[in-house]
Amino acid sequence: MASKFTQNAAPATPEKASAAPGPLVEPAGGLSPEEVERYSRHLIIPEIGAIGQRRLKNARVLVIGAGGLGSPALLYLAAAGVGTLGIIDDDTVDLSNLQRQVIHGVADVGRPKIESARDAIAALNPLVDVRLHNVRLDASNALELFSGYDLILDGADNFATRYLVNDAAAILGKPYIWGSIFRFDGQVSVFWEQYGPTYRDLYPEAPPAGSVPSCGEGGVFGMLCAAVGSLMVTEAVKLITGVGRSLLGRVALFDALGGTWREIRVSRDPEAERITALTDYEAFCGITPPAEAGTEHTVTPTQLATMLASRKAGLKDFHLIDVRETGEFEIVRIDGAVLIPQGRILAGEAWQELPQDIDIVFHCKAGTRSAAVLAAARAAGYERVSHLDGGILAWVRDVEPGKPVY
Repeated sequence: MASKFTQNAAPATPEKASAAPGPLVEPAGGLSPEEVERYSRHLIIPEIGAIGQRRLKNARVLVIGAGGLGSPALLYLAAAGVGTLGIIDDDTVDLSNLQRQVIHGVADVGRPKIESARDAIAALNPLVDVRLHNVRLDASNALELFSGYDLILDGADNFATRYLVNDAAAILGKPYIWGSIFRFDGQVSVFWEQYGPTYRDLYPEAPPAGSVPSCGEGGVFGMLCAAVGSLMVTEAVKLITGVGRSLLGRVALFDALGGTWREIRVSRDPEAERITALTDYEAFCGITPPAEAGTEHTVTPTQLATMLASRKAGLKDFHLIDVRETGEFEIVRIDGAVLIPQGRILAGEAWQELPQDIDIVFHCKAGTRSAAVLAAARAAGYERVSHLDGGILAWVRDVEPGKPVY
């Protein structure tokens, strides 16, 4: 995600950075001859050694998402010898995932991501116990899921889940490692309320809904996932074994296009109230559920096709507004649509381009963004507005199946 750092952020200095306590996990009883051979390159590092490897063996790590960040993180956690890996994901593998989600392959397209990830981990290290959670993380299950693990890695791609992870970890007193990617930029930090700042100190308020495109909307440089995901695992191993200086109190920023790393310091807000309960995170982030748009303001792909044909014949006039991003528009578009990205509309920059005396149909990729724009337009006084149910994915499926999807 794009970053907007708060006043609490400043260039990091070693003397001001927070320090985590000692090793997070007690060591397991011992290592088998197979484990000694497998992990020998760790064992001969003085800072890790046998006791550090035994701590890794005894560790339970939960990874949120088996996608861009979860893929390298899961593989490196398994390779490092973390004894128990949990995976939360309710999505299936799509062909467009393979550009960056390297834990999956062509044969996995259509499979649940957690099952594909489990099989890849088993092929790499069968000594790891993999626990699958085929659910969507929310306030009803987060505390129960987190309670069974020592450490959480957050590879989520939306702000609502990030605040949920932060608050659930704080309530349970658990540390977690956060990673974020967008186009060529990556961020990594460690948050642990008992010993330093949290995600809410970095982002006290969520950005306006729609103002920051997701990776699915704005794109991501595939190789960036490896850099950020591997740094997340580095921080995980350091916390588990108690070696080195963690990123607690600091955010590492990677600019892949410029080939540079830098960091900022994040201070804890001394006036912030302690987190004691979970809340409605979609409401906190200003997310409008698609259902709120109402079916009376929805058109189907076949209805839109008829409307476009009538417009071409001079029998009907309306505006078709594509609220996706420029890169998406270049991949596939509906002929006759005009591009006005969602962010410009929700920020109030594009209302003058949208007349109120003519019918307007909004559309996006799947219907979520266009529903949010529709709700904003109606709140702004527009009455002759609707949106395309299912977005351009439904359009390609029902009207122009020869066009590409992404």
